[in-house]
Parts: sequence; structure tokens; C-alpha cells
Amino acid sequence: MAAKQPGEDCRDGRSEAQRGGFLLRIREFKPKEVFTWQLLKTLAMGQGLAGLICGTAVSSQYLAAEFHLNTPMLQSFLNYTLLCATYTSMMICRRGDGNILQILRRRWWRYLLLGLVDVEANYTVVKAYQYTTLTSVQMLDCFIIPVLMILSWWILKTRYRLIHYVAVCLCLLGVGAMVGADLLAGRDQGSTSNILLGDGLVLLSAALYAVSNVSQEYTVKNLSRVEFLGMVGLFGTVISTVQMVILERNELSNIIWSWQVGLLLAAYALCMYALYSFMPIVMKLSSATSVNLSLLTADLFSLFCGIFLFQYNFSGLYLVSLVVILIGFIVFNAVPPPTAAAAVSSSSSSICEEGCYENPGATEDDSNRDEDPGRIPAEVEEEDEERRADKTDSSQSFREETDGDRSVEQSTKM
Repeated sequence: MAAKQPGEDCRDGRSEAQRGGFLLRIREFKPKEVFTWQLLKTLAMGQGLAGLICGTAVSSQYLAAEFHLNTPMLQSFLNYTLLCATYTSMMICRRGDGNILQILRRRWWRYLLLGLVDVEANYTVVKAYQYTTLTSVQMLDCFIIPVLMILSWWILKTRYRLIHYVAVCLCLLGVGAMVGADLLAGRDQGSTSNILLGDGLVLLSAALYAVSNVSQEYTVKNLSRVEFLGMVGLFGTVISTVQMVILERNELSNIIWSWQVGLLLAAYALCMYALYSFMPIVMKLSSATSVNLSLLTADLFSLFCGIFLFQYNFSGLYLVSLVVILIGFIVFNAVPPPTAAAAVSSSSSSICEEGCYENPGATEDDSNRDEDPGRIPAEVEEEDEERRADKTDSSQSFREETDGDRSVEQSTKM
């Protein structure tokens, strides 16, 4: 028998230790620690949001197929008007720093850009259906996930682990199964007039949605849900009105109004209003990436409704896709990624929904720090370092003065 090399014993011992550690982690696995009430609540609320998106898709499909009504800006205008009537009115009634005039004075241009991004994201994805196929829209719309993870890493300082990337791959695999089922069922609807333009609009819409969702997560976790919805409703109403008058004035004049058209428009607007109202709540519990992973099942819910309403063909791959996406969502939320922005916001005095500070004993420095909450955490850390440096300089000067006084007293005594 050949003699073992000196390093082989170390390698064998290391591999045995790794196998033993893996088996130990399997034995110590406790389902109760993974399937917590927080995870189940996030899962249920995320699927509720997916159901609301399904409601908007079904109502839009009815408007386009039965009444030949393609007015995305009109539908968006109704949603933003409801948000403005509800949340902007609440901000008008506030006093102090939460008043709408104070917020507009400090951060109006940021919310103007955010409203523009949100309006154009809704418009471009609907416009893409006129140039490309449904399969392309479903596949390329997943581009929002990697863009969200990059923006979260850069802006929110979120640090993802290997298990999160595995979970995202599982969800995208489920989307691939759904698209494959569509192709097998012959449900590749849409236009092919300009596929390159349509695919570009889908990618642009995904990137705009990612920017809007990351901004929403930051605003909700550091400021308030009412402020975000009120500002988006205000600027979204103005922008959608201007864009609707410019782009859809001919379609608006050709609408044949009936109670069915009014009911479908109301259903779409209410579903979108509920989606915008409840999404910040779910986002505050989890993250923008987690919410969008849960929304991947919205297309499946629309397909299930289409089987009964529009006579779509059923495929078993739809159920496989649903299960795979839900598994990926659970794996992603089983280990929450650490976020530096959340740590900074938790250490400072946070603002409650009514616009007051949760910490009644906040110092003047804390209130000045919250004067401009739109700053990124890196700026806050720099200001903290400057404050510490000022305090150390003042303490050193105080010590020098006291030492000088003591020397003068000793000289007078002598």
C-alpha cells in the first residue's frame, strides 16, 4: 500500500468536519424559526398585492377586448386623483414639519422627479404591448429584480447573502416555467410590429419601477407612508393630466360611455389605489426586492382568471411555476438581509404616521438631523463625525482653560 502524504490527513479531517457541520445544521433545523408569523404575514400580504395587480390586468383586458378602450394615462390619472384626494388632503390638515407646505419647501423637486418616474413606468409598460409579445413582456419585466438589488446595495446599503441570490434564481426559474407554459398553450398574444422598440420599453419600465420602489422603501422606512403617497398623488395627478391631454385627447373624444365602461374604469382605479396604499405597509415589513418577488405570481393569477373569463388553455406548468415562485419567496425572506440604512434610521428619532416624533425627549441636534430626511445615510454619518470632532475640540479647549486657571491660582497663593 502507498503511504499517505502528510497533507492528505488534514484534507480528510477537514472534509469530515465539513460534512459533520452540515449534518449538524440539518439536525438543528427548526421549521418554527423559519416559518415565523412575520414571514407568513408578509407572504399573505404579498399575494394580496398580486391579487390587486390581477384585478387591474383583468379590467384592462376587458376594456381593450370588449370596448376597444386603450387609454393608459386616463386609467393612471384616476388612480393618482384618488391618492391626491386622500393622502394629500391629510397632509394639508397636518401641522408643523409634516405640513404639505413645509415638505414642498424642502423636498419638492425630489417628489417631482419621483412622480415623473412613477407615471412613466406605468405608461411605458402598457405602451410596450402595442409593439411586442406577451412572452417578451413577462420575461423582460423580471429585469426589475436585479436592478432593485443593485439600487438597494448602493442606496440602502443592503448586503445580500448567497441564499438570497439562490432564492431570486428560483423565482426567475418559476417565471421561465410560466412563459414556457404560455408558449405550449399558444398564448403568445400581442403585436410584433416593432419588437425591438417594445422590448426596450419593457426594460425602461422595469428600471423606472425599480427606482420608484427603492425610493418608496427609503421614504416609508425613514419618513412616513402618508408623505410618500400624498406627494406621489399630487405630482402624479399633475403629470398624468398634462400627458393625457397631449397624448390621448383623440382617444378620450372617441370613448363610447356606458355603465360597463364606467364600472371597469372604477374597478381598475380602486385596485390600483389599494395597491399603492398597501404596498408601503408590506415594504416596511420586508423590502422592495421581497415585494417584487411576491408580485411575480400576479401573472399566474391573471392566467387563472383568464381560464374562466377568456377561455385560456390550462397547463400543469402554471401550478409548477406558482409553487417554485412561492418557494423562492420563502427562501428569500427566511434570512432577512442586513441593511445599514435601517440601522441608522433606528438609532435616530423616527417619524410616526401622524407626523410627530416617536421620541418626545429628542434633542435639538436630533431634530436638526431630521430637518432634511431625504439625505442618504452616508451624509448622516459624516455629520456625526463632524459633531464628534467639534465636541472633542471643545473639551480639549475647556481642559486647557481649567489648567490655566489652576496655574494662576497656584501662583497667587505662592
